[in-house]
Amino acid sequence: MALLDGNALAGRLDDLLGWDATGSEVRCTHCGLRGLLATAAVYASAMGAVVRCRSCDAVLLTVVDAPDGRSWLGMPGLSAVELRRG
Repeated sequence: MALLDGNALAGRLDDLLGWDATGSEVRCTHCGLRGLLATAAVYASAMGAVVRCRSCDAVLLTVVDAPDGRSWLGMPGLSAVELRRG
């Protein structure tokens, strides 16, 4: 499993959400750290990715890709995500 930063998810999140969320500010539910999703720690594999808080290592977000083309997006450790318009 490779350790990357949140920028590694830019294309994948754009595919899933219709926009690149890596430039959005997020807040960790566990420690309250606020920062850009791009700065989070991403552990990536062929099955998907686990995004962890750089401060407390809590799981912020998960992306699971199934062989049949379906994907699951979980955000168990995010208490807020900035949504930008335009």
